[in-house]
Amino acid sequence: MLLKSKKETMHGPVRVVCVGVVTLDALALVPRYPEADERIVGEEVRIAGGGPAANAAVVLARQGIQVAFIGRVGRDSAGETALRLLAAEGVDVSAVLEDPATPTQASCVVISQERQTRAISTLAVPPLPPIETFGPRAIEMIAAAEWVHADHLGFAPARACLDRLAARPRLCVDAGNPVAGLTLAGLDLYAPTTEALTRRYALPHTAAGIETAAARALTEGAAAVVATNGAQGSIAWWSERFDPARPAGRVAVPAHRGVEVRSTLGAGDVFHGALLSALCRGRDWPAALAEANATAALSCRGLDGRSAVPGLEELARALEAQAR
Repeated sequence: MLLKSKKETMHGPVRVVCVGVVTLDALALVPRYPEADERIVGEEVRIAGGGPAANAAVVLARQGIQVAFIGRVGRDSAGETALRLLAAEGVDVSAVLEDPATPTQASCVVISQERQTRAISTLAVPPLPPIETFGPRAIEMIAAAEWVHADHLGFAPARACLDRLAARPRLCVDAGNPVAGLTLAGLDLYAPTTEALTRRYALPHTAAGIETAAARALTEGAAAVVATNGAQGSIAWWSERFDPARPAGRVAVPAHRGVEVRSTLGAGDVFHGALLSALCRGRDWPAALAEANATAALSCRGLDGRSAVPGLEELARALEAQAR
């Protein structure tokens, strides 16, 4: 299933390769969660693309970074639609695997206005196969990229591929979901939530617990740790391994304010894509976190994780307004 994307007409090599999950989601916005066997009238129902790595790829493309997605879809209409939506955003999908034996991952998401939460039912899918299975184009793009961004299903094949390269790109892992076999040694950017970070080290989810967990992650081998903390914003910790020209440090940036939240679905995925976008454009840590916070917040204006993601011009206006 080869689709021509807008990215194929843009100059320059792929700078970021996102590896992992792509889904097709059915979303329903309802005033409250229905009771058992209850029929409730919703405000909106939408079919949208999703998946942590795929959503991050859309953010990167929308903010002008050449990006490719490597993942798997079934030989079905859902897979065709999921790839068409990515290609329409300018994401290179030339190395996506079409697997006739595995259905495209799909989810049903009910979003409650009353609770500002969502309930998700999704299909189980097997682990992704080795990168070599996706063909020579996949290996070529990874070898030439600046960053590889992997989600919970993309980590294992991405890490194995990078370990076989003599000179490899940097590796970022979205660890908001549990990542099987995750080791931090040699990881360039470890990106969990603060809850996932403290849970990894069996520490309390307190300010002290978060700081201790981050220090342990750096000691374990991550060059940098960036953790999202919901309405509190995000925090970055980094060692000199991330950039030998800069000293180790820490910075916390508050959440972007003043956005009317419709749904937080995919906000973490959006944050990670925007963070890599900022790093690719040479932003320092405070600016990168501010841009990622703002991009994620603005994405919450939409029901899905993609439709309200800002481009760079809209992002700049939002940051300027916040600074007033």
